[in-house]
Amino acid sequence: MALTTDPAELVGRVRRDVGRNLLRARNGVKYLTGIDRPKVGTTAKDTVWRRDKAELWRYRSDAVTVATPVLIVMSLVSRSYILDLHPGASFVQALRDDGFDAYLLDWGVPDELDAGNGLATYVDELLPAAIEAVLDASGCEQVNLIGYCYGGLLSLLLGAAHPDLPVASLVTMATPVDFSEMGMFGRMFDAGRLSPDDVIDGTGNVPAEVIRNAFRVLKPTADLTQYAVLWEKLWDDRQMEAFQRMGQWTRDHIPFPGRAFRETVEIMRDGSLMADRVRLSGRLLSLRDLTWPLLNVVAAKDHIVPSGAATPVCELVGSARAETLELPAGHVGLVMGKAAATTTLPRIFGWLREHSATPERTP
Repeated sequence: MALTTDPAELVGRVRRDVGRNLLRARNGVKYLTGIDRPKVGTTAKDTVWRRDKAELWRYRSDAVTVATPVLIVMSLVSRSYILDLHPGASFVQALRDDGFDAYLLDWGVPDELDAGNGLATYVDELLPAAIEAVLDASGCEQVNLIGYCYGGLLSLLLGAAHPDLPVASLVTMATPVDFSEMGMFGRMFDAGRLSPDDVIDGTGNVPAEVIRNAFRVLKPTADLTQYAVLWEKLWDDRQMEAFQRMGQWTRDHIPFPGRAFRETVEIMRDGSLMADRVRLSGRLLSLRDLTWPLLNVVAAKDHIVPSGAATPVCELVGSARAETLELPAGHVGLVMGKAAATTTLPRIFGWLREHSATPERTP
């Protein structure tokens, strides 16, 4: 900032700074006490199917122009509202507003009744049932899938286990397959350093607090950086609300069902995906059996799923058309922010349109 000796300008700056500090004080109290916490996940939706904790949401729209519906498959450990943080920063809102019939499969919050849920629970039971529910609700013959993070891994296993499902195409986003490239996550359970039972609690699941702390270890200075940014922007109501929403999501993980966690650790230790020998309920799966058209979206700045862990997806599947799109974004930047609005969303939506039914064309 350039120095000035103009008295009027100095007075103006002082007034501005005093005003901002008063707003900082007011907003700081709101932040610390939780008063006026901004809402998340506000895009209008209806629950069209549920089983156990899982719910299938359909986002309301009177302007669907793309016949083939889109089903988003979320991670097992993250709240789905990261895709619907607030109006203007909502992946599902953008998808709906672009003319798509949008659905999201939310896994709910597991408890001791869900500790026995293995990968087969999701791949052989819940996901096929959810796809059928989407087709029933939409009256269509096929569905496009989007798998985000671990939801992408589940979608890959689904394609290997059930390649004949009526799926027009699959988009994987920030989806890990090469766990040797996952840094601390990849090494955590190597060579007996840590056993799954060391982190599973009395409910039979991995507690949300353990999940949250594991992500914090990946970027230990994140909290300090966030609070420095918060102080700088605390006077701005819109910036503070955005910070609150994002901060809420980063702290708001859910438990990982114990059996699925043990099976995931086994995949990580054995490098099963890269070796193409994943076992599911006693049978051997091959990702080569997945033949759906596939777009693999990779975040070059992702500190959770590094690009090296996600890039090999297209090499592993049997799809005649498999493309990789790498973007200069982080894990969340793929679905919200400037990079998402200008690059990610247009490319993904274009792909989905290309693999969707229209009045003139059926995929």
